[in-house]
Amino acid sequence: MKKTALLALCAIAPLAIAAQAAAADVAPADAPMATAEAPVTASEVVVQAQIAYRNRSEETAPVLQYDLDYFQRFEPLTAGDALKRVPSVAFLSDVLESDGVRLRGLDPAYTQILINGEKVPGAGSGSGAFGAGADGSFFVDRIPAELIERIEIVRSASANRSGDAVAGAINIVLRDAYALDGGFVRAGAMMFDDKRIRETVGGVWGGQVGPGRLLVGANIQGRRNPKQKLSLRYDEPNGTLDNSEVQTDVRNGTDYSVNASYQVPLAGGDLDLAGFFVRTDRFQDEDSIEYAKDIRTNANIQTINNNDVQIDQDSWSLTGKYKRDMLGGRTAVKLGYAGFKGEEAEFEDEIEYLRDAIPFPDGDRITRDKSRREIDDTEFSAKIEHERDLAMGAELEFGLQYEKKERDTLFTEVPRNRYNLPASTVPAFGAYAPIAGGDATFEQTRLDPYVMLSGKSGSLKWEAGLRYETTDVSIEDRTSGDTYDNDYKILLPSASLRYNLTASDQLYAATARTVRRPSFEYLSPATLEAELGDNDFTGVPTLKPETAWGLDVGYERRLGRSGVAGVNVFYRKVNDLLELYNTGAEGSEGDGTFVYSARNAGDGKVWGIEFDLSTPLTFVGLDNTGVFLNYSWLDSDIDDEFGSRKFNSQSDYVLNVGFIQDLPTWGASFGATYRKQGEAYSRVVGEEVTTTYGGDLEIFVEKRIGKDLTIRLTGSNLLDASKKESFNKFTTIEDQNDRNFDEYELEREQAGPVFQLIARMAF
Repeated sequence: MKKTALLALCAIAPLAIAAQAAAADVAPADAPMATAEAPVTASEVVVQAQIAYRNRSEETAPVLQYDLDYFQRFEPLTAGDALKRVPSVAFLSDVLESDGVRLRGLDPAYTQILINGEKVPGAGSGSGAFGAGADGSFFVDRIPAELIERIEIVRSASANRSGDAVAGAINIVLRDAYALDGGFVRAGAMMFDDKRIRETVGGVWGGQVGPGRLLVGANIQGRRNPKQKLSLRYDEPNGTLDNSEVQTDVRNGTDYSVNASYQVPLAGGDLDLAGFFVRTDRFQDEDSIEYAKDIRTNANIQTINNNDVQIDQDSWSLTGKYKRDMLGGRTAVKLGYAGFKGEEAEFEDEIEYLRDAIPFPDGDRITRDKSRREIDDTEFSAKIEHERDLAMGAELEFGLQYEKKERDTLFTEVPRNRYNLPASTVPAFGAYAPIAGGDATFEQTRLDPYVMLSGKSGSLKWEAGLRYETTDVSIEDRTSGDTYDNDYKILLPSASLRYNLTASDQLYAATARTVRRPSFEYLSPATLEAELGDNDFTGVPTLKPETAWGLDVGYERRLGRSGVAGVNVFYRKVNDLLELYNTGAEGSEGDGTFVYSARNAGDGKVWGIEFDLSTPLTFVGLDNTGVFLNYSWLDSDIDDEFGSRKFNSQSDYVLNVGFIQDLPTWGASFGATYRKQGEAYSRVVGEEVTTTYGGDLEIFVEKRIGKDLTIRLTGSNLLDASKKESFNKFTTIEDQNDRNFDEYELEREQAGPVFQLIARMAF
């Protein structure tokens, strides 16, 4: 941990103890969770009467539960911001970005993202309902935090959920019609390091409408992320500096969201209708100057680059669920329809200098690129599930889940224009044309039956089940007329035990077989230029799915009325690993760049230890002081062309520590959190990358006014966190073995603090 972070926490901690002595009120008992019979009032949501702690889940499978109150005082903008504070969640994103969840440090495609217990619409096809990565992973920074009721970390799979959860699953439970009685509005502003200010405004209302209950919400969120980057390139480590590059990277945009839920009794059962819509409008502006050596004068300018990307995304989902007692048990029928439509338009100009003896401002050559990506996803899903009680406290659950995904992609570009300068005019761009494999249709059909037995006997709870997943993928490449099919069937057993040693102590164990499917991007025959940094990527339609056997064993202890501490040990044995690799072919960016692809690369193992603590300091007389700590040690092993290594880009550890001090007499609170994740290493043919992050310190100060108004000031990234990467680059496998470098690059990306002033008022 950085010394500055320790000093900041140590400076604030005495204030917490002094304030505790001044506070006369006793912390109230745990508030009841919202149920259909007792929705919380808007005032309870806006004015938090107590510190929120991690819930202790009573599910048989190992699950960690965090209500939004656990995160709310630090004012997370998105689900990604909230997830930064839970165990084992790492990100390999840019500074101030929290998009692709790396649960247990593994690639985002290993983590299943659920919304309300259901698969995220569009995930696995390269685009989720809120956006996703090129590997089919889901970007959680598209989910506004205001939509969330709670977040669950599901460490081991069960038969009644999709098996795409090698690392585990994250279930994001949205507010429903029974979550809130009344309404509240939220408004505020954020100031960034470049002194720009962005707005945030939203509101939620829930109440009785006709025979049922309705919840509606809307949110507008300004987004901005200004960063500075510096790259130094050498001929080898500790060698001669060849050139340096200074870059500004500003991402600016606005997210709009609307959600609604209506729940009503119907014909002896319960009908639940829900929907959401999210629009993302974002502009990324990257500008850089490359210098000979590290002498940053006009006479040493080698290139000037201007790269702009406009991102427009619309996402929506409609779901309906009807549940009632019938056929000797409880039957539920679910229907869902979701869509994602996205377009990215990219433009890049690069002017080269020093190709002759005449320096800046006279350029020697200009290279112009222009491309566009259009994605249109739709998904229809249907489920029927039935539960019934058996003898001796056992329960039988079985069901059938159907899913149909369709995706159209159109990746087009204007043929690269390169002109020698000086020239009186530079010709305008030509017409867009599809790239090879870029005009394609994907269809995926799944039909997954499952059966699960569960029960309870004294202090023991158990469940065991089987899930049989069938997948039929077809791809049509309209640019060539080729078609591809990729079909497979997988049996996924699972079992969990939970045993109460005492009223405060629990032991649990869980095992499951899980799967990682190749994403549509991995299967697509299209070659995407500069998809991985300056390197291209092309897919392989014949890839097999990856499977894993896993084991989780843990212990939890209740601490007083509200606290909980736990430790978990996990292990995964992974077969037919899906990994990126370097084909050795030269990339579109020329010398030193390559074409990457995906392959099934043998077997691997993943293991680690996870500890978490969330408790008030009642045992030392500080009832109104809450502390939070989680630490995960992560490791793995896989063999590649060069020997043993960890799974690519798995962080060594993830640490979160913090406190909240409530001041009941003054109607105020303050707190701080510190986050740090360990070094991550990646190795493929031609390139080795080591990534490190600086620590992230966040604080908040809150004042509650009456029963209906809260004003909160938060500061994040107060240590000016940086992301540092070192790139070892080679031309051949032989050069990599002999450490004969083509280039050694050091890159540093840094961003400044962000301050938010937010007010919430209940009505």
